[in-house]
Amino acid sequence: MNLNKAWGILKQQGFKETTKRNQILEIFSKDERYLTARDILDVMQKDYPSMSYDTVYRNLATFVSLDILEATELSGEKHFRMHCESDHHHHHFICMDCGKIKEIPLCPMDLLGAALPAYEIDNHKFEIYGKCPECK
Repeated sequence: MNLNKAWGILKQQGFKETTKRNQILEIFSKDERYLTARDILDVMQKDYPSMSYDTVYRNLATFVSLDILEATELSGEKHFRMHCESDHHHHHFICMDCGKIKEIPLCPMDLLGAALPAYEIDNHKFEIYGKCPECK
């Protein structure tokens, strides 16, 4: 997702543009990896030494609730990345060392759906974790 689209969503929901929110979104727009709130705070505290973890985390939670960011849990901690703008359904491989993402164009629900014929599936998430070729 690009910054203009993210700000369009935020403004439509009544959020004001601030330099801190803008910097958080810029960090994500320049990095395709999943990042933690601590990663963001480490960058932000250079410009805003008194910025708190809670402030960063609240903004990240807001961005997730508005589908600007995606969230996943890796090693017991929430990680975030800019929401995909792909026009097709897909899933991700996530490198546990460097955090790089590789799109997986297949969906296991194509196979699993047949095993659940009487069930209504509202949503799903499928991620594969490991090491990318550069990290192994």
